[in-house]
Amino acid sequence: MTWPRTGTAWWMVSLLFLAGIFSVIDRAILNIVVDPVRLDLGITDVQIGLLQGLAFGVFYAFMGLPMGLLADRTSRKRLLVAGITIWSLATIASGYATSFGELFAARLMVGLGEAALGPCAISLIADMFPPEKRGRPISVYMMGQGLANGIAISVTGIIISVAIAGGFAAVPL
Repeated sequence: MTWPRTGTAWWMVSLLFLAGIFSVIDRAILNIVVDPVRLDLGITDVQIGLLQGLAFGVFYAFMGLPMGLLADRTSRKRLLVAGITIWSLATIASGYATSFGELFAARLMVGLGEAALGPCAISLIADMFPPEKRGRPISVYMMGQGLANGIAISVTGIIISVAIAGGFAAVPL
């Protein structure tokens, strides 16, 4: 088998690293803004638990299997783009949710979209690197998800501070 140029392969790893960071940020935002969401939507602690656990986590976990099958049978790049599009639109929909049901549905879709990332990323890395050179790129991809939790807390904190100070008042949405 012919492998792509090293620069091309590492460019893909860089993109997957960034996608991993964004995926964790998108799933972690709700965990950071629990109180404002609870107050805004008038939902209970049980409903928050369902949003954080069942809506995202269980769906994400179970959808990983079908996404892995799709990654083996279809274009991994297209599946990855579709997953990123779904989770991004669902994250936006989460911000516009006006009820528990709407937010629950949006969180399900975030889980669905993000479930495509892992199988696609590992498969793409396997397509780009020979077996004896896959450890480092897979580690770099996984490192992005580890770093993302700290980044999510920091970025969300900054966004909340700017929002409280009225920094987004001029935004027409």
